[in-house]
Amino acid sequence: MAIATTNPATGEVLRTFEPLTAAQIEAKLQLASDAFKTYRHTSFPERSEKMMRLAEILEKEKDDCAHLMTLEMGKPLKAAVAEAMKCASGCRYYAENAEKFLADEVIETGVKNSFIRYRPIGSILAVMPWNFPFWQVFRFAAPALMAGNVGLLKHASNVPQCALAIERIFLEAGFPEGAFQTLLIGSQQVDAILNDPRVVAATLTGSEQAGIQVGVAAAKRIKKVVLELGGSDPFIVMPSANLEAAVATAVEARVINNGQSCIAAKRFIVAEPIAAEFERKFVDRMKNLRVGDPFDEKTELGPLATPDAVTTLDADVQKTVKAGAKLLTGGHPLKQPGNYYAPTVLTDIPKESPAYREEFFGPVASLFRVKDIDEAIHLANDSRFGLGASAWTTDERERERFINELESGMVFINKMVASDPRIPFGGVKQSGHGRELAANGIREFMNIKTVSIA
Repeated sequence: MAIATTNPATGEVLRTFEPLTAAQIEAKLQLASDAFKTYRHTSFPERSEKMMRLAEILEKEKDDCAHLMTLEMGKPLKAAVAEAMKCASGCRYYAENAEKFLADEVIETGVKNSFIRYRPIGSILAVMPWNFPFWQVFRFAAPALMAGNVGLLKHASNVPQCALAIERIFLEAGFPEGAFQTLLIGSQQVDAILNDPRVVAATLTGSEQAGIQVGVAAAKRIKKVVLELGGSDPFIVMPSANLEAAVATAVEARVINNGQSCIAAKRFIVAEPIAAEFERKFVDRMKNLRVGDPFDEKTELGPLATPDAVTTLDADVQKTVKAGAKLLTGGHPLKQPGNYYAPTVLTDIPKESPAYREEFFGPVASLFRVKDIDEAIHLANDSRFGLGASAWTTDERERERFINELESGMVFINKMVASDPRIPFGGVKQSGHGRELAANGIREFMNIKTVSIA
């Protein structure tokens, strides 16, 4: 994929960029290495002051940042503004809490003094996706830099202006040159960078295949990696649930970010006694979504990020229907300029079809009916993914079963799955390993050093 800004609402190529040369990459890697030697010794108050200033810049420039996000990957403008503000709050959270999270932990072992000390490890490569082009980066960068590490960003090739804007904001906030750099490179250059001894670890948010490639590359060099990969999150609704709230949230959870979110609800598993009513209300809301220009504040569903995304999504929908699924609404690209796909709902989905087995990245919902909680849990877990899960019930016993038995990194009861700086984010199974955010996230890229003094 060329490194370029292509408006997904129109298909117009607005700006292209040349990938960095080998000499330019070398210079940036050395700059990061040199910056770390000094930056690692800065105090938490020094880092916190810069991070707070960064949050202020994000808030001040939220409209400009949002415009770039919408222009490059098509998310509704109001959602892009909210993303910029969320980045600011994430920066403030780590500015206020990093020192506490990384304080020495005293352990009684019978000697004079023993404790755990957290120390930064160096230059970390972040391979980030286009779907949340600011938030995905800041949820890595804020804890990493507050911990004393430095960051190298290989962003998705369709959001280069977002990547460059983020680097500029770090510099304007007062972080030293080399502490956070954007690398405008293609994915084929990632392996060589991981092979460089100056890069000590990597984090990737992206597809299952991208995660496998980076995971293998890091493993060959014995380097730490955190992977946040795909998800096919279940959204379970039991008879005791508030049906109106569940339906409204279900639609929002499916089409958030134009349906292009790893933690979007994708498989809707509904108990038989309420399944018909849920289906009727859900389909009605989906088919009446306002689809259009993401810069229009009335738009509820914008375009997909690329033409290939539309082609891939439609092929999987057609395969699922051909396998025997029933199409309740949508099921086709929209005949207009841009990368638009109709809000779609499928039901009676065969077990070996794409809608049952794969992650659908776009506004396509899969509806399933189950007789009881046992069948609901079994169906929810019958996936190679295990990122998040949303379960709707007011029954305390059902709630505990969902919390204990759903095979996912996150369980949300009576609300949609969401990321929050205060709680760990990550999955199990093929959805990846390691955690971002909270204390768990900042400790992923630290030397957890044992100290024992006799």
